[in-house]
Amino acid sequence: MAHLLGAENLSISFGTRTILDGVSLGLEEGDRIGVVGRNGDGKSTLMRLLAERQTPDDGRVTRRRDVTVGYLDQSDVLDGDLTVGEAIVGDAADYEWASNARIRDVMSGLIQEVDWNAQVSSLSGGQKRRVALAKLLTGDDDVVMLDEPTNHLDVEGVAWLAQHLKNRWRADAGGLLVVTHDRWFLDEICTRTWEVHDAVIDPFDGGYAAYVLARAERDRMANVVEGKRQQLVKKELAWLRRGAPARTAKPKFRIEAANNLIADVPEPRDTLSLNKMATARLGKDVLDLEEVSLTLGDTELFKNITLRLAPGERLGLVGVNGAGKTTLLRLLNGEIEPTSGRLKRGKTVQTAVLTQEVKELDEVADLRVIEVIENEKRVFSVGGRELSAGQLVEQLGFNAQRQWTPVRELSGGERRRLQLLRLLVGEPNVLMLDEPTNDLDTDTLAAVEDVLDGWPGTLVVVSHDRYLLERVTDHQMALLGDGKLRGLPNGVDQYLELRGAALAKNSSATTAARGSSQAARAAAAGSSRPGSGGGVATAVATGSGASEAEKRIAKKDLVRIDRQMTKLKAQVEKVNAEMTAATEKSGGADFDRLAELNKKLQTLASEQEDLELQWLEASEKLE
Repeated sequence: MAHLLGAENLSISFGTRTILDGVSLGLEEGDRIGVVGRNGDGKSTLMRLLAERQTPDDGRVTRRRDVTVGYLDQSDVLDGDLTVGEAIVGDAADYEWASNARIRDVMSGLIQEVDWNAQVSSLSGGQKRRVALAKLLTGDDDVVMLDEPTNHLDVEGVAWLAQHLKNRWRADAGGLLVVTHDRWFLDEICTRTWEVHDAVIDPFDGGYAAYVLARAERDRMANVVEGKRQQLVKKELAWLRRGAPARTAKPKFRIEAANNLIADVPEPRDTLSLNKMATARLGKDVLDLEEVSLTLGDTELFKNITLRLAPGERLGLVGVNGAGKTTLLRLLNGEIEPTSGRLKRGKTVQTAVLTQEVKELDEVADLRVIEVIENEKRVFSVGGRELSAGQLVEQLGFNAQRQWTPVRELSGGERRRLQLLRLLVGEPNVLMLDEPTNDLDTDTLAAVEDVLDGWPGTLVVVSHDRYLLERVTDHQMALLGDGKLRGLPNGVDQYLELRGAALAKNSSATTAARGSSQAARAAAAGSSRPGSGGGVATAVATGSGASEAEKRIAKKDLVRIDRQMTKLKAQVEKVNAEMTAATEKSGGADFDRLAELNKKLQTLASEQEDLELQWLEASEKLE
């Protein structure tokens, strides 16, 4: 395989902390590499260095001369003054990019629900992320580097992105480097894994599952060596303690030998292990939604849904963006009242909700981590042992130094861990988690899953991380945006099949409507022609039967189409002016230039006709 890019003896430090120390590695054609490691260990730094967006303190990055690199940063890098279309394809006309099958696939997979003519500054954070990802994927780079590309993508979006990246290049062409906490995604697309830790990088063959197996074997071997080392140390220390005080020379030699023996032992990694918390008793009844409907504004989110949660039940919720997953959690928690139907709540139920924004910590932003937990309790009973607040937060990955960090200075992942611990020490018996995997690295996720896996209460999890859902929940249900709640006996795969079938049905309906509209226009034109029978054309009004959601989309389409038609009209006027100028300049003799402009004019006319047809179809839905 040909070399694409690499690093030679890369080193970089921030303050007194060394992030990478003498790292050498390479990316070859056909490599699909996932980068894993704890938050703060240098995954994003490594990617920025390889993309030459950051300069190392020492060493260098090598790149084959003809190699191009596309890089998706975690930060917002789009120009807010541009429209979505301009941000992705620039000034290219619709017919120029629409003729490329890969670009059309990217558009439909990522920004189908984003207004093409909206300003980037008006978009939500998730929409901006999708637009930035679409802009990158429409390019033709040899190497694609993605830093947390699955953030703000739902289950369906993650599945689409995985399929796109698998089919983007031939098996022996192109290079991919991706930093993500989505382990299903890593397993689906990666052929190699780089683990960043302790300023070094360990390579592994295979995706996430193969990496976990190899790492377990590596750690087992290290434990064998460490066990032998510890036995030797114990013998040394036992000998020193038994030695006569008068024999000073030999003990001093032994002490130096023991110190040399343990001098290169690294500090232990942060561990994230929480034993089962004391949980309040649950009665027979937990939470029941009975024939619940909910309308917010003009949108009917739920239509007569029924959901009964049993003691110890573990439910995962998936669904399209905007279908009401977070709203359903709020209904279960009693934060909002249904339009009709009722919520039945058991007498002994104590709920706790981990929200996406973790805004609950804002009220304690000036406190330190240890103080937040001490405000709940000072002594905790965990696994039959009593632990102080300091010992408990240390088990959650906050070392002695981080325990005294103000909450306002914590990273997103640390805030989520702290709030989860804060909820658990409150001893709820119904726990609801809204996208709990945001900002967590793979090691932290595995530990959180271990906590949830052994938690005895009722659990409801909303997440796009199918690995997490399959690990900690017993069954899944889906919200598909039609107001109904569906069971998924076959899990997330069944949800993707349902979404695929729904999209195919909508596509067929659109095609049929387009054909019907064209036939009606042809019939109307035919009946009005001389000699067509002289009859008067009669229009039969039929209800569109469109749902409220479809009508909202149709309204947006009309606004978009009107803007595109205005833009096309200006382009037509510009081409006509150019044709006039070319005719006057050459006296009509510059045939090549006139033919080129005429061809462009015909293309614009074809686009206008397509837009008019789209306008008619959208109008029919609103009738």
